[in-house]
Amino acid sequence: MLRTKLNKAYLKRTFRPILGWTQATPKACFLDPAWDRSKDIYPGMVAQRVTGDLVSLFGAVPGAGAITTPYGFIGLYVGGDGIDEVLDSGINAFVVCVLGPDAEAEILAPAYHSDLAAFTEVPGTDTLLFAVKSGVDQGKLCLSTTTNAGTIPVARLLKVVSSTKIVVGGLSVSDAFAGA
Repeated sequence: MLRTKLNKAYLKRTFRPILGWTQATPKACFLDPAWDRSKDIYPGMVAQRVTGDLVSLFGAVPGAGAITTPYGFIGLYVGGDGIDEVLDSGINAFVVCVLGPDAEAEILAPAYHSDLAAFTEVPGTDTLLFAVKSGVDQGKLCLSTTTNAGTIPVARLLKVVSSTKIVVGGLSVSDAFAGA
């Protein structure tokens, strides 16, 4: 459930699993207290594990020994559309959804880079998606050709539904190592 004030009742969560009951794994974790909320986070943006159960927006500058690979899709608003579900709850509890190879999810704009809205899928081929490492689009899904794109794939682009909605799928084992 997305709790909003009445003037924002029209909002939808920007990450919605389609095939996810057994194909995707929600991970209970905590938003890194060092995250300074310098960028708005929308559900469907990419998270990275920092250490242990702490996560942050992909591309955040981690401390020594931190993990800097994509972890999964963020499930909560942190400042996006003026909603901060983490602050509103009073604790640092957070959720990241990790897609299995056969999982599918809808992601709504603005949780992905604008280059995907104009992309045309090529039938029979997998288009791997990456996450932007820095800049105004940090943490958003993008194509490998996007400026500041990460090197490790995060998902497969299954369908561009409209200029404001895409459908992504989880990675197969071979896809997961394609960028390594």
